[in-house]
Amino acid sequence: MREFIVEADGGSRGNPGPAGYGSVVIDAATGETLVERAEYIGVATNNVAEYRGLLAGLRAARELDPSAAVRVRMDSKLVVEQMSGRWKIKHPDMKPLAAEAARVFPHGQVTYEWIPRERNKHADRLANEAMDAGRRGEQWDAGASGAALEASASAPAVPEPSGPPGDAAAGAARAREALARSRPSGETATAATPAASTAAVPGAKADADLRAARTVATPSTAPQPSTARAATVQPSAGWSAPDLGAPATFVLLRHGETPLTPEKRFSGSGGSDPSLSAIGREQADRVATALARRGTVQHIVASPLARTRETADAVAARLGLEVTVDDGLRETDFGAWEGLTFAEVRERYPDDLNAWLADAEAEPTGGGESFAATATRIAATRDKLTAAYAGRTVLLVTHVTPIKTLVRLALGAPPESLFRMELSAASLSVVAYYADGNASLRLLNDTSHLRP
Repeated sequence: MREFIVEADGGSRGNPGPAGYGSVVIDAATGETLVERAEYIGVATNNVAEYRGLLAGLRAARELDPSAAVRVRMDSKLVVEQMSGRWKIKHPDMKPLAAEAARVFPHGQVTYEWIPRERNKHADRLANEAMDAGRRGEQWDAGASGAALEASASAPAVPEPSGPPGDAAAGAARAREALARSRPSGETATAATPAASTAAVPGAKADADLRAARTVATPSTAPQPSTARAATVQPSAGWSAPDLGAPATFVLLRHGETPLTPEKRFSGSGGSDPSLSAIGREQADRVATALARRGTVQHIVASPLARTRETADAVAARLGLEVTVDDGLRETDFGAWEGLTFAEVRERYPDDLNAWLADAEAEPTGGGESFAATATRIAATRDKLTAAYAGRTVLLVTHVTPIKTLVRLALGAPPESLFRMELSAASLSVVAYYADGNASLRLLNDTSHLRP
């Protein structure tokens, strides 16, 4: 029986936006490329384009030999898990595409495998060629394609980073390139772990990249927070560390303004649960536009409170995604301080406030939630979500304390660091979590999308 490998990909410049797909059928025995398929499909989401790429690849393989065994390799975990039957298909646009893909070959003749993006270069380049052609008002021309040649030529190169702007992997890529250029002839190259990229800054000069590349990760001597995982994870050891694959990337969005925000009043999960103000709704629209333009978000998870749900719904409408609600992302309960300004709390409850500022275990007046309790809840939520969304980019729409806590835990910073971070309404921050338990802070309090 012949065996084919189908590699497929799809993309959307806007999500939804101008979209295209690419597919490659490869002879598993020889590695020869047998068929290339690509098409500009108009306005669609990333996931729809990925499914269209899968369909095209399967159909091309069937045309070659309907009795062949087929191994599908894609960097879309959503498509792989759904077609493997491990995840439910909820989105109405994807259900018919998945059903159609399942009918191309008999059941059991096709298997699915997730691969990192850098191993799916050929199909990715075809999809981009199709989108470029669509931008010119044309359809993809197989005769003019250079995807196979480019994918082959770029195979040994450093993978292009995925994720939002400010991705630390971009700096790591340049660091590895700089290290390779400076390595004496005969010196053996070894792979860098993604966790080591935390020291690299995109846009840094080559010499800075080179210094970062030569830095070997060493265990931190800083005290670990009490809410860290039971077994403290040490940083990966330098260039000999294994490739950990794509991280779970959390894009952290603080909700837009409410009437309480400009007045700087305590607004947690135990108060009036205010909705967004007119300014907050405008901020939600602006951040939705920015995230649609970036096109990297694959899932949305939100706190159950009204202001986060409204913000998440605005983004979801632009991205064509559903919102999952997770109670673990709710704001801290500030007890009797809800609705009061800091000055009012100091005037009414000075001793309680001083204790709260000095000790993470102290609760707000009236039995609110301590920062230590919040951190325990957030750490558990983090662990659950990183397991559920390994290798994916997820927008978490939440509040000041949960976001600051995620950042604090990622950095291994002490509780008092919560008072040393600025976090504006509708701001974006990004933390990536790798398979070895290490984390990389990639962005903090970005508000560039709110500027006129």
